[in-house]
Amino acid sequence: MKPVFVQIKCELGRAYAVADQLVQEVEQTSEVYSTSGHYDLLAKFYLGADEDIGRFVNEKVHPIPGVRDTFTIITFKAFA
Repeated sequence: MKPVFVQIKCELGRAYAVADQLVQEVEQTSEVYSTSGHYDLLAKFYLGADEDIGRFVNEKVHPIPGVRDTFTIITFKAFA
């Protein structure tokens, strides 16, 4: 499993609804945080080694009502 982080910009007043839908309906969702700055949410997903990240974001995140924009961050190594 590989972690992928997606920053999500939401329509005004929709951040909580978007976060709730991610947690309830997207099984790859690990965590969702509200944030300040250019994006409203930071979501962490775990995808299978051979899953297409672009297709996942396009088909699972973008269609959620209230999502306006995303910025995907691919990780390489976790340090502990």
